[in-house]
Amino acid sequence: MYWEKDIETSDRRELEKLQVQRLKKTIEYAGRSPFYGNVFKQNGITPESFRSIADIRKLPFTTKQDLRDNFPYGFLTLPKKEIIRLHSSSGTTGNPTVIFHNRHDINSWANLMARSLYCAGIRDTDVFQNICGYGLFTGGLGFQYGIERLGCLSIPAGAGNSQRQIKLMLDYGTTAAHAIPSYLTRLYEVFQAEGLDPKKDTQLKTLVIGAEPHTEEQRRRIEEMFGVKAYNSFGLSEMNGPGVAFECQYQNGLHIWEDCYIVEIIDPETLLPVPDGETGELVMTTLDREAMPLIRYRTRDLTRIIPGPCACGRTHARLDRITGRSDDMFIIKGCNVFPMQIEGVLMKIPEVGSDYLITLETINGNDEMIVEVEVKKDWFNGDISKLDKLTRVITNQIRDEVLTKPIVKLVEPGSLPKSEGKAVRVKDLRQALQISNYQH
Repeated sequence: MYWEKDIETSDRRELEKLQVQRLKKTIEYAGRSPFYGNVFKQNGITPESFRSIADIRKLPFTTKQDLRDNFPYGFLTLPKKEIIRLHSSSGTTGNPTVIFHNRHDINSWANLMARSLYCAGIRDTDVFQNICGYGLFTGGLGFQYGIERLGCLSIPAGAGNSQRQIKLMLDYGTTAAHAIPSYLTRLYEVFQAEGLDPKKDTQLKTLVIGAEPHTEEQRRRIEEMFGVKAYNSFGLSEMNGPGVAFECQYQNGLHIWEDCYIVEIIDPETLLPVPDGETGELVMTTLDREAMPLIRYRTRDLTRIIPGPCACGRTHARLDRITGRSDDMFIIKGCNVFPMQIEGVLMKIPEVGSDYLITLETINGNDEMIVEVEVKKDWFNGDISKLDKLTRVITNQIRDEVLTKPIVKLVEPGSLPKSEGKAVRVKDLRQALQISNYQH
């Protein structure tokens, strides 16, 4: 078992006392880094400055640009000889964002992952197949340590090679698996091509999905494909990786582990806090990390705190699913559009396949939104009238949602690009020689 009842069902007042205690310790550690040492000096901050969680607003926000500007060691609080691992972004648009861990940090992360998996119903009797990239990306090793800490038989399968993934499931009786949502739809297509049905031909009971934002419609589609419950996982490398927040078996929001994080939801324009239940930008502070604590980190993820208690009895706040990022909205013909709005439309249409790609392009002096949509292969059988009708249906439904008419193009399964295993959702070609990929 990995059920930390005293912490997970703690009285809110006791939980906040623990948060203040850990915040003071975090401030002490953070002040040893060059970056925060300077910030605290400028603002007259000491551990004694904090008597309540609200006092954290005395401090400025930390941004991804701060991490890049102080690359590589500007946030490090300990000598390098005490650091045992780093995880890093790809750094394709400048300096990567790097997070360092000592032994305490890795141990804390493993505990959170084990707690999260138990929360979703995973037990030490499960055979857990981790279909996720290992290495600098946090998903593979983050889940691996949690799976082992919980006591499952782990299959560190890694990403891709769908036929091998299916063979592993069949050979070893996989009962639980973790993968990104866009890959699971691909995997299902390979099951079908092999003449197999995951509902009948595997022992799968549970899926965990995360690493890229997805709609409720996509989650339900995955559950229908595999005949199991799919639990939402939220994490970001700056806060460790996976295991920051996780759904319980009620699937009604993600429990964010407040003994290890302080959560704020702010208006991304005014930077002021918003009430529980109102959507805003997620801001987070680590409370149990020594090598590289982060304070008031602007994640850019848009979500809300779900008001009220959860039926499972856990008292930690629940986050709603991520609806997008404050920096991935684009404007087309005067309309504000989030990619997740378009996904929400597409995933309700049965004929639509795994992926889609939004391209913003200037055509004859006008900005246009081109939406390429994968549809099932049997639609490309020479009956152009069927494709034309489906194109009109998708066009009208997207226009009704985002209030601007797209150019819809239907494409065959597997024809859209991938980047680092994740679906590429938006390409903005409106500025010459500049391409922006919104990857989740």
